[in-house]
Amino acid sequence: MAAAASSSCGGAGCGPHCSSSSAAAVEDASAAAAAAAEKMGRLSLSRECGKCGGGGGAVAVAGGLGLCGECFRANLFGKFKLAVTSNAMVRPTDSVLLAFSGGPASRVALQFIHEMRSKAIESWDASNSQALPVFGIGVAFVDESIMYSKLKHEIEMAIEDMRSIASSLSTGVKALHIVPLEDVFSTESEDGEGRLREAVDMIGDDTGREDFLRCLRMLSLQKIAMENGYAKIMLGSCASAIACHVLSATVKGQGYSLPADVQYVDTRWEVPVILPLRDCLAQELTLLCELDSLKTQQHLDRPSNGINSLVASFIERLREDNPSREHTIVRTAQKLKPFSFNKFSADGYHDFLPSRLRPKFQKVDSDESTFSEILCLMCGSPFNESELQNLESTKHKAQKKIDLYTAHCCQSCYFQILPVGENLNEHFFSLLPKFWTGKVDTVSASHSLLR
Repeated sequence: MAAAASSSCGGAGCGPHCSSSSAAAVEDASAAAAAAAEKMGRLSLSRECGKCGGGGGAVAVAGGLGLCGECFRANLFGKFKLAVTSNAMVRPTDSVLLAFSGGPASRVALQFIHEMRSKAIESWDASNSQALPVFGIGVAFVDESIMYSKLKHEIEMAIEDMRSIASSLSTGVKALHIVPLEDVFSTESEDGEGRLREAVDMIGDDTGREDFLRCLRMLSLQKIAMENGYAKIMLGSCASAIACHVLSATVKGQGYSLPADVQYVDTRWEVPVILPLRDCLAQELTLLCELDSLKTQQHLDRPSNGINSLVASFIERLREDNPSREHTIVRTAQKLKPFSFNKFSADGYHDFLPSRLRPKFQKVDSDESTFSEILCLMCGSPFNESELQNLESTKHKAQKKIDLYTAHCCQSCYFQILPVGENLNEHFFSLLPKFWTGKVDTVSASHSLLR
């Protein structure tokens, strides 16, 4: 950073501290940024900021452009805000549920969406008409401690830290939801914890077990959102996580459904899911948490022993050679044709869109917005042609309900999650949440009436 106060960059989003009249303050800020980056050991350093031109230490982001701390933060916030606004992710009337895991990605997402809400409140206060409301924010944490050998007091301390983070936000959040994973299994008369443990123990494949818990996690978030009136679920999935998913899904044979998982918007669920951090790398988000002193909960990281872990290790090796590799993987996956549920229709959004974005949504036909894809019972993946043919064949010749349950699972779930043997499958499906099996029961009843 430059020492002269008159050399302020004036760039969009940059704060007044890009240039400082105090040489000592500049040196301290540069030293702090350099120390944080060196501590991370993942991002290199540049001699000067490539945006504001300030001298001193600057972190080098993917692509080779070195930025000072203020410009680096503005760059990440700009990516987040652009993703939210250009894809009409959040309307003024929405209540958004942020899935909070305690990691750097979800922590940055919480900070950024809170800042957007604070600016919206300021604009609302300054408006004469105050016609449009300001969207609300809720935070959800799915407690999976029952599945891992974590000490109880560690989880309790982590939850207390999350409560402190949520309460420290100036405009506050609508609510903080701490929900055990086993709640998706619970009914008035049944033991959710026992059913969860038994179902997971019946899965012999490590990768299948991880994927099954991921499906339950999404179901839990959907349950929280529907019960509390949230219109959107925001995930902290960043480019690094999506790059890992692209390769692991390809290895598992989920190439057909892959385009559904890498888009900004996913409306196949009861409550739509949005990914505003899709263009940000994990190491960038981690470094921002270091620079801004955003507290994270790394000890809540989930253990992984299957394909997902191997792919993550492979991606990490690629990242060491070239940090842009993750962006390359994600951009390649984005070239695949998305599904109809990977966009919002103009209905309900047109009035809230800037004029420059309205033509993009006017082209969406209302009939096109109601997708007709058959989704997997558990993971929600769209069926490919062979899976659809198998389902139609099973509907006409199935003698048992277990045959319909099995036919409503994609091939990946069938081979990695379902236990081997018809009797085991019957017991396994009897343990699953009624939210899943109830849909098949409804389709089965309708098909019987038609016949």
